Amino acid sequence: MSMQPLLIELGVEELPVKALPGLAQAFFDGVIDGLAKRGIAFDREGAKPLSTPRRLAVLLPGVETEQPEQHSEVFGPYLNIALDANGAPTKALQGFAAKAGIDWTALERTTDAKGERFVLRSVSPGAQTAALLPEIVREAIAAMPIPKPMRWGSHEYAFARPVHWLVVLHGNDVVPAELLGLKSDRFSRGHRFMADKQVWLSHPNDYVESLKAASVLVDADARRERIVAEVNAAAAQAGGVARITEDNLEQVVNLVEWPAAVLCSFEREFLAVPQEALIETMEINQKFFPVLDAGGKLTEKFIGIANIESRDVAEVAKGYERVIRPRFSDAKFFFDEDLKQGLAAMGEGLKSVTYQAKLGTVADKVQRVSTLAQHIAAQVEVDLAQARRAAELAKNDLQSRMVNEFPELQGIAGRHYAVAGGESPAVALAIDEAYQPRFGGDDIALSPLGKVLAIAERLDTLAGGFAAGLKPTGNKDPFALRRNALGLARTIIESGFDLDLRALLHKSAEGVMLSMSEVALREKARIGSEAKEKGVDVPAGQANVRALQDTNYMEIYPFVIDRLKGYYADKGVPVTHFNAVAELGVPSLYDFDRRIDAIGTFAQLPEAEALAAANKRIRNILRKAEGDIPGMIDPALLREPAETELAEAVTAAIDDTGASLHHKDYVAVLGRLARLRPQVDAFFDAVMVNAEDPALRGNRLALLRTLGDRLGSVAAIEHLSS
Repeated sequence: MSMQPLLIELGVEELPVKALPGLAQAFFDGVIDGLAKRGIAFDREGAKPLSTPRRLAVLLPGVETEQPEQHSEVFGPYLNIALDANGAPTKALQGFAAKAGIDWTALERTTDAKGERFVLRSVSPGAQTAALLPEIVREAIAAMPIPKPMRWGSHEYAFARPVHWLVVLHGNDVVPAELLGLKSDRFSRGHRFMADKQVWLSHPNDYVESLKAASVLVDADARRERIVAEVNAAAAQAGGVARITEDNLEQVVNLVEWPAAVLCSFEREFLAVPQEALIETMEINQKFFPVLDAGGKLTEKFIGIANIESRDVAEVAKGYERVIRPRFSDAKFFFDEDLKQGLAAMGEGLKSVTYQAKLGTVADKVQRVSTLAQHIAAQVEVDLAQARRAAELAKNDLQSRMVNEFPELQGIAGRHYAVAGGESPAVALAIDEAYQPRFGGDDIALSPLGKVLAIAERLDTLAGGFAAGLKPTGNKDPFALRRNALGLARTIIESGFDLDLRALLHKSAEGVMLSMSEVALREKARIGSEAKEKGVDVPAGQANVRALQDTNYMEIYPFVIDRLKGYYADKGVPVTHFNAVAELGVPSLYDFDRRIDAIGTFAQLPEAEALAAANKRIRNILRKAEGDIPGMIDPALLREPAETELAEAVTAAIDDTGASLHHKDYVAVLGRLARLRPQVDAFFDAVMVNAEDPALRGNRLALLRTLGDRLGSVAAIEHLSS
């Protein structure tokens, strides 16, 4: 047997941009799996999916020309069924042998857990790889994730897009195959505009270079490198720096076969518009790359990526500029009109916008968040008046024309309008930062006021969501409560705010319940007014707050803690460390984080495992103890030297760690407790805890409880015991 390179290329009409990487990977994986399933050896070193908008390809450096010998085993009846008392074959055995086409004496025997049985073993030569490849490719295509396959022509074939050519080469030879109505050959196709002709492929190893000569870069990584290089060069030519986001770059990579950068510009007057709106238009709508100055501000230059090397680049640039100008004109119009109205005036419209049926309007939410923001600000020494003002204005831009057109600019537009309206820089920045983190991996708010507003906003969203019965189930999370919970936790932890989360959740729940009561009263009044107009009597009375759905705010704390599992897992914190701290239910997430750090340091100590095991043993002993355990250790009842030494060591450790616990220096606490290991080991080796004398037994249990309480003062360290 020998190995030969393998090339499979499927030529298609332009594939969906976002689907292309997944389709290419699935095609590659399907072929690999098909070869492996059939025992065909292959070399895939350096191999990866190759693709452009018009083709999916698999190129492997080596694939065996045939399968190895095929060994098979077919199990027959057990001996007690196959042979009678005289050792003669029964009908069951004769039938099995006849089906195999051999005499029963030619069968072999094997033994499994149930006993000895007959088995038919056979060896057959492996099939030629070329004979198996059509089915392998067919299976790979069938397994591709295509949610809505297309049909074309009059046949029944379906794929993501119509298919126009098929290449299957194994070494120098074309592998005969007929798939999706196409017969395989060795002809690929060049660039649709620059080299629209067949490309002869004599060997798989010629594929990449042959297509490159036909103005097609089949390697997505090569296109990516070319785009980045050309975009950066064009930006440098304009005297700026290109803004290249991963998402925008990935989409452009999958839009072109032969990328060429085109430097463009727009009128400077558009720079008066918030740059975020212009950048979003360029990136999201047109897949262009903005050019920034050294300070990160948008310039009037941008870069488009053409799928062709044009002889008239200036004309291509005009086309790109012509496309973007109407969107910029709209954005400028929206911005100018919003400035005429002013941010403060926009707030009036929030009274008529429903936030959630049970929770009232957006204006109701603003009032709740304002109360929370001031409450939090007082605890972290942030100006209360600024907290109130920022909260009052934070949602007003929802009524702006700009945000109506560009929803992603919530908060960002508000910041610009606040600055234009003469609000303080701190208030304007907080309006924007209240939305941070906006997505996974995004930074939290940077300013203290922004952090306060971000925390208040998420507290109200969580309390309201739970109160309205919108707790996430499965994949459903209509209020994005999971994301809000993680954003809340991250902001508190990374801000270093030592806040009592349980108390804040209770405060939030009170505000929500009051708001729900007011909403219910308004609804009752509305119904009463309508009934009066119709001449119908409505019983008098007030809405009963307790009749409303309970907020179950106590559910929110564990919900937030549960979101932290993934947060700490991403930081490399073992789940045992997380569980050790989570079990304590500490109210402050900042304190929670400090304990996580401390338990990580403690776990590295040589004494950690033994003390964790000892604490686990202590917990088990105390749980099984019968009767009351004395509240104090009685020195007069210490009989054994080991228990006396442990009592003295525990007392000293408690004295030594008291101040550290008060100042939350948990590393120092656990470091000092680690020195108790010799006395703890000696105690369990020499002392019988469950002594017959009740007084001795009670005193020893009191000693263990005192020890266990201090060992568990930072975290439930027994979780570290394997």
